[in-house]
Amino acid sequence: MAAARTSAVLPAAPGVPEAPARPVRIALIGNPNSGKTSLFNQLTGLNQKVGNFPGVTVDRKSGWTQLTPTRRAEIVDLPGTYSLYPKSLDERVIADLLYDPGAPGYPDFVVVTVDASNLRRSLLLFSQLADLGLPAVLALNMTDVAERRGVRVDLGALGAELGVPVVPMNARSGSGVAALKIVMAERLATPPVRFWHPDEALLPLVRQIRYYFNLHNDYLALHYAQQADHLRFLSADDRAHVQELVQRHRFDGAAEQARETIGRYDRINDVLLEAVTVTRTEQREPVSNRIDRVLTHRVGGYLIFLAVLFLLFQAIFAWAQYPMDLIDQGIGALSGWLQGHLPPGPLARLLTEGVLAGLGGVLIFIPQIALLFAFLAILEETGYMARVTFLMDKLMRPFGLSGKSVVPLISGLACAVPAIMGTRTIESWKDRMITIFVTPLMSCSARIPVYTVLVALVVPDRTAGGVFNLRGVALMGLYLLGLFSALGSAWLLKVLLKARERSYFIMEFPVYQWPRWKNVGLSIYQKVQAFVWQAGQVIVAISVLLWGLASYGPGQRQERAEAQARREAAAHRWGPAELGRQVASARLETSYAGSFGHALEPAIRPLGFDWKIGIALLTSFAAREVFVGTMSTIYSVGQDADLGTVQQKLAAEKDAAGRPFFSPARAFSLLVFYVFAMQCMSTLAVTYRETKSWRWPLAQLVYMTGLAYLASTLVWQALGA
Repeated sequence: MAAARTSAVLPAAPGVPEAPARPVRIALIGNPNSGKTSLFNQLTGLNQKVGNFPGVTVDRKSGWTQLTPTRRAEIVDLPGTYSLYPKSLDERVIADLLYDPGAPGYPDFVVVTVDASNLRRSLLLFSQLADLGLPAVLALNMTDVAERRGVRVDLGALGAELGVPVVPMNARSGSGVAALKIVMAERLATPPVRFWHPDEALLPLVRQIRYYFNLHNDYLALHYAQQADHLRFLSADDRAHVQELVQRHRFDGAAEQARETIGRYDRINDVLLEAVTVTRTEQREPVSNRIDRVLTHRVGGYLIFLAVLFLLFQAIFAWAQYPMDLIDQGIGALSGWLQGHLPPGPLARLLTEGVLAGLGGVLIFIPQIALLFAFLAILEETGYMARVTFLMDKLMRPFGLSGKSVVPLISGLACAVPAIMGTRTIESWKDRMITIFVTPLMSCSARIPVYTVLVALVVPDRTAGGVFNLRGVALMGLYLLGLFSALGSAWLLKVLLKARERSYFIMEFPVYQWPRWKNVGLSIYQKVQAFVWQAGQVIVAISVLLWGLASYGPGQRQERAEAQARREAAAHRWGPAELGRQVASARLETSYAGSFGHALEPAIRPLGFDWKIGIALLTSFAAREVFVGTMSTIYSVGQDADLGTVQQKLAAEKDAAGRPFFSPARAFSLLVFYVFAMQCMSTLAVTYRETKSWRWPLAQLVYMTGLAYLASTLVWQALGA
């Protein structure tokens, strides 16, 4: 280890004072699931999302770390990759950064994370980076796993063979990070070892590219020949020039890449013979393989996955109910206290009917949001999520989806925005477009507030067979409806796009691990915080705006409507309570919000919706969860203080015949509408960003809105009309 470090570090000249240390830029790079992002979290403390399956990092992230008391470093976390030959959009991020030495973001050196238990595979990427001439440090991760498997690495011999410092570590626990920082603070030189050299026949092409672009080594010039069409920093003229050279020299990129890979593995095998000793071999089949035979069984695997989902949806209702009740009671009590202690007037009504009503629509769903993300985090941490993606690959292919579509679709259960960004790992353009198009049909966490309020209104809170909570069954049914609609839409798009190209899904299963409860807790905290601060700000702001629109109206319409209500009350001899409700209803119906709702009502009447629901549909386009805050605000205007919860307000609403307005037919019609409807500006924005065209987001909006309208109409006409 020491000898290797000496060969790679350039000491300052004797007697020459060092210049003030500037911040260095360090790129973290490694295979998927090699611990790269865990190391990034250890260095920067940003606690980026870490999943125990490939494809988590789909863009480069950066943070800062203090290497020494006087020296800081910017750490850039690059997407996981097995090779410098990119096959997907996320891997091209690496090429754009490392192939342009003159770029402002070019790193001073790289830290290559490798799996100590599988060095042969990991060193392929390292050998390519070394041949690019990048100063490097080898972070030898998962040394504990290697030792358990009987793999012993001679650090000194490995460092001497590779020509770079080698630091053993465990990125999960943070062991070895301090030693890595010491090495990173040193001035590293280009690795002296070369792993592969282009054939003599390629040198004329390579040298011409080097001369044209003023590049510093042959291997980088060879990558320009291989990948010029995908390097975004090259101009159109530059690409055309490279293409002309490639054709002139009859360069066969695929064949040359195959020869290079074989040559590299020959050299890597020599390195491993010198540096790695296997002290024992496994006599028994690994436990993980025996577990995988059960979890990925062609029949039992699907049943187990359905059972896991069923447990999740049961928990969302059963386990979250008590804290939700406490939050409900607290909001209701605070609203009643404010109405009792503040002088009557617009300020008291603004706080109770606007701010608190909207705030209650946010806070009440924190327990359910937390449970959803806790389950997802545990599935990722243990390694089960990777098995689910493999299992679902067989189900996806007949519908025109790639196996790599599974990760974005499952991520869509949390939020469609990062899920759509996650499609960058899909190589096939058609597979990627289909996945982007159908991902919003997966029921995201923003739909949970809508689902749980409406399900709780019309589905009894009792169990079937003493085990199955009926509300949990209904919630799972809504999620499955979203999944099947996504698959059906994907098949339809496959037919329209005439997608015939075949894609292959290759995934390395990560080892099973106990969840890191700190990471699970951080994931829950970050997601709940994002929901409260991001969605919450929108919900409360819209709630306050709606309160104003629902409390005031144009001209003297509200005053005339109130006078008419009082005359009818006198004629019918209504009591004070009924008079108050009629006056509040009349004023709301003639308010600005009521006018908007009535203008929309003819279009949504076939769905069983009235003008109040129409207002909620309009406002929830900002974000689906705004629906609940809107309904809470609309039904708060003029209501008694004791009707403090959203569910109570909706349950108290009556139709013209005096029956509960939210009947099962109307509630299910509304639920089906929200299963299919887009209702999310952020999703449309990220679709535009990923496709670079308005055609796809507009198609999503029209298709999903039309599907929601048709399905909701069918439900209402069949059950309630």
